[in-house]
Amino acid sequence: MEFSIINKSKTVSDFRLDAECYKKDYLEIETVLKGKPYSTIGDEVSVFSKGIFDIKAECYSNEGIPFVRIADLKNMMIDESQLVFIPKEENDKSKKSFLSRCDIILSKTAYPAASLVTLAFCNTSQDTIAVKIKTNSIFLSHFLVLFLNSKYGYLQMQRWFTGNIQMHLNLSDSRNIIIPIVSEGFQKSIEVQFEQVIFAIELSKLKYLQAQILLLSELGLLNWKPKHRLNFVKKYSETQKAGRIDAEYHQPKYDEIVEAIKSYACGWDSAKNILNIKDGNISPKEKIGYKYIELANIGNNGEISGIMEAEGQDLPSRARRKVIKDDVIVSSIEGSLSRCALIPDEYDGALCSTGFYIVDSNKINPQTLLVLLKSPIGQEQLKKGCSGTILTAFNKDEIGKIVLPIVDSGIQHQIRQKIIESFKLRKQSRHLLECAKKTVEMAIEKDEETAMKWLESQLDGIEMRN
Repeated sequence: MEFSIINKSKTVSDFRLDAECYKKDYLEIETVLKGKPYSTIGDEVSVFSKGIFDIKAECYSNEGIPFVRIADLKNMMIDESQLVFIPKEENDKSKKSFLSRCDIILSKTAYPAASLVTLAFCNTSQDTIAVKIKTNSIFLSHFLVLFLNSKYGYLQMQRWFTGNIQMHLNLSDSRNIIIPIVSEGFQKSIEVQFEQVIFAIELSKLKYLQAQILLLSELGLLNWKPKHRLNFVKKYSETQKAGRIDAEYHQPKYDEIVEAIKSYACGWDSAKNILNIKDGNISPKEKIGYKYIELANIGNNGEISGIMEAEGQDLPSRARRKVIKDDVIVSSIEGSLSRCALIPDEYDGALCSTGFYIVDSNKINPQTLLVLLKSPIGQEQLKKGCSGTILTAFNKDEIGKIVLPIVDSGIQHQIRQKIIESFKLRKQSRHLLECAKKTVEMAIEKDEETAMKWLESQLDGIEMRN
């Protein structure tokens, strides 16, 4: 049994007398940090405010002011894959939480998180805390974000989460989070490292975009954009053949894609002939550890991050499909169809949700297949096949009906190289960020010089270029 004895004079808050607040880990962290020169986050910020409270989802759009929600706080930065926007007039009502690049956003609900604002500007939701550092602060934003994600910052944030059903970060108490004072030179070195991570991610996105352009240019569809028509005419015999009479299924834009693919010089075929579609389920074994991939783990460019690891008995009931290296997983749920991913080495043998289909092909390499299914060519056809009322999705038969080009082998090779480079950059960025975080921890536990020497040893051989 673990217990702590605290003198009442040393309690940290008039409102926190619960044992949870005085766990051994929290007290040890506090002792370490107070043994060094320090400040508090409350003394270093000019803004420490929760985000926009009264805003409805109906306000969200595809343009306007970027609006950051709690799910967008990933890997110490803003994940743009599910980013929404709000009108300028809504933003102007809450200018206090309007942020610029290098400001900070904290999670206020459910779990601790701290992310650097990597957007030019944004506003943020009520489940987060908008943070602006004072212009005369001794701390740089990049260092603060790394510190808050280190064990010394994370446990402090966790300490100030309160509540019964849903936990919330207490704003007043969390202003007391202790920040160790480190040299400006050390912080600037860490800032350079963090910016290298951001550069690697942007370069990764560029490589993926280049792969997509290669594919669409090859098919003559680079400038094609789907047009939704309000009225058109279809023969009754065509609806009978399709077994669908809903207007959305017969939109002319789908015919345009199919016609373009069928006119491709290197040939085409239906997915049922090109793809191996795997929809078999397994039963995870108790006391055996598994990696589990779900929708939230899939990024915009087909990468996977932040997966769950658990023993079989602790996995969700939908964790039933096993993947192997170079499989492509495709979300079957309309609204999440772009959640396609390529399985890398490190997730060979992992499980994924039954909301995915698993596919591979003997005619199209995995990287080209990923880009195909995420491009308008694949996305529009998958959308066409969706059916249902409350939760629309496509089934195995529908994915088998889509038509795919048998892409020229030379183009496939080029696409493969671009995607391999993109994934390598993503992996490097994760490594660099973890190294930067560990460097901050090492500076606290040992000294800055030792920490920087260790960081330099981890960077040998890492090179990023356009």
